[in-house]
Amino acid sequence: MHTKLTLRMDEALVRKAKSEALRRGKSVSRMVGDFIGLLRMEKRPANKELPPITASLVGTLQGRRVSEADYKKHLRKRYL
Repeated sequence: MHTKLTLRMDEALVRKAKSEALRRGKSVSRMVGDFIGLLRMEKRPANKELPPITASLVGTLQGRRVSEADYKKHLRKRYL
C-alpha cells in the first residue's frame, strides 16, 4: 500500500532532486523511499560470511584516495 507523504525543502534542493531522479530514471518518491530503505539495512555480514576472495579484498583500499578518473585511467592503460 502506498501512502502520500509531503516534504518541505528548499527550492534549489527540489530542483536537484528532480534532476537527479530524471537522470536515474526514477521518481523523487522512489529515490526518497530507496534512501529510507538503506537507513534500515543492517550492517554488512562479517568477513567470514563473505566468499573467500571477496573477504580477502575487504579493506584493501582503506585510507587511499582513488577516484573514478584513476580507475578509468587504469582501465585505459591496461586494455588499450
